[in-house]
Amino acid sequence: MIDSQPEPIPPSPAGSLGLGIDAGGTETRWALAAPGGAIVAEGRVAGLSALQMGTPHGRDAVRATFAELATQALVHGVPGRVEAGLTGFGGDSELLQRWLAEELHLDPGRIHFCSDMEIAYRASFAPGEGYLVYAGTGSIGAFVDAHGQFHRAGGRGVVLDDGGGGFWIAKEALRHIWRLEDERPGSWEQSPLAQAVFDYVGGADWAYSRQFIYGQERGAVGKLALAVAATADKDPVAADILRAAGRELARLALALTGRFGPRPVAVSGRAAELHPLIVDTMRTNVPGIALTQTPGQAHHAAARMALAADPSNTTTST
Repeated sequence: MIDSQPEPIPPSPAGSLGLGIDAGGTETRWALAAPGGAIVAEGRVAGLSALQMGTPHGRDAVRATFAELATQALVHGVPGRVEAGLTGFGGDSELLQRWLAEELHLDPGRIHFCSDMEIAYRASFAPGEGYLVYAGTGSIGAFVDAHGQFHRAGGRGVVLDDGGGGFWIAKEALRHIWRLEDERPGSWEQSPLAQAVFDYVGGADWAYSRQFIYGQERGAVGKLALAVAATADKDPVAADILRAAGRELARLALALTGRFGPRPVAVSGRAAELHPLIVDTMRTNVPGIALTQTPGQAHHAAARMALAADPSNTTTST
């Protein structure tokens, strides 16, 4: 958990700050922007997903994360508006607005929720400029056109697809390992990939893998991709999985290019940063397309979007 203030900046009047939130399955990042667009504080708390709203345990986790985020942010100042991007968001935000408003002591009407991909896109492009391929726990291709309309390729969830994301990489590794164990029990002992994966999940017995893949939130499962990437330079199977992830991400870029025409592509997200093989393979599979890898500071973009939504702030920078 991190809570940092980049540079000493004079305090802003109460309510003049914009709070941006980028909530993903692995972690939630927040930032406060002052009039003019300078980021005055930022931090991170546990991951969030709109899918958690479907169970009592998940709703409790959402409220607890909102409380922790507010505790961190309010140390640095009181925001006037909030722009929050939430993975899995489907448009129903009334309860989320009310809960977050209670923690921040704001009118719920000053809090806006949207898809986390909408704010991630704004961190890389202005509307209509290019395509974002994002690979975190899941994956998605995103395009915001010149009229502000959001278009997607993929991003249907880890059960259905989300090829190239962290959960997909973890699932592919476990699938390969256990298929090989079906055929040659004990073969994991000669596999650097299997050794790293079993060490991560807690043991070589199927019960450990079963509990890991079926008993946790998707963001926690996606972190297993770290172990896969760590063995890619010494295990050809791990390297092949990462190359396959790159091809899956390239497919998203090509789908958007085919629908809306050629534009630059930015690739972002923690899964894309796991190993150079992923983006290198992606680049090979999108010939003729300008592809850049970006850090994607979506929480910064969201904080500035919150400022821009307040008519009293007229000097917001990008």
